[in-house]
Amino acid sequence: MTGTTLTNRALLRISGEEAKSFLQGLLTRDVLGLKEGEPRWTALLTPQGKALFDFILWADGEDVLIDCEASQAEALAKRLTIYRLRRKVAIARADELAAHWALEASGKPFDPRLSQLGHRWIAPPDEGDASAAFRAHRLSLGIFEGVGELGQDQILWLETNAGELGGVDYDKGCYVGQENTARMHYRNKVNRRLVAVPLAQADEKRQKAALADLGLSIELRRVEDVDPAFLPGWLAGAVADQAAG
Repeated sequence: MTGTTLTNRALLRISGEEAKSFLQGLLTRDVLGLKEGEPRWTALLTPQGKALFDFILWADGEDVLIDCEASQAEALAKRLTIYRLRRKVAIARADELAAHWALEASGKPFDPRLSQLGHRWIAPPDEGDASAAFRAHRLSLGIFEGVGELGQDQILWLETNAGELGGVDYDKGCYVGQENTARMHYRNKVNRRLVAVPLAQADEKRQKAALADLGLSIELRRVEDVDPAFLPGWLAGAVADQAAG
């Protein structure tokens, strides 16, 4: 049985009367307008605008489900708890549910980052595991996620190509890391980009992850040093415009 469950993902449920307003002041995407069936990719950043955790938000009635790395779920829950203070918010695992993926799944939402990633949805887990297939497909499109690829407190959010993948709302108001993120955007100062290059052409000084099984090196390179051949189509135009500007 192939299955569609992404077994390397976990779900956190954020509930309570202040759940959405609580997240609104922390995350890079607007949460107040989140609707069922319309997931949003977002992140929790450092005050300097560097990525700590990236994840996908799902509306579930008045609750919000966070589709995150299973290995980071506990750490993310603890970090959110630090910010909660006395707000009327509960943070708990939702182990009865799982993230699912398939390249073709009629009627299911597209992955919010790029429609070519395929379809993603939330449902009880099945007996299969689609994690490896999704990872290979995602990286073939030059899209990165998780601590193993983005690091923690290492890479500025816009350097991960989050702007081109819908990972930030510039008009939502304040959130952690908003000042530097907005400044980079409005001044067109995204000087470095996370890209995948063939492992045989890796630059170890710029390397963030080596993926031997896929023959790829994930690297943070200055825009002027990025070979256009390494850029996926959805990113090439933005990098070319920035270089020209």
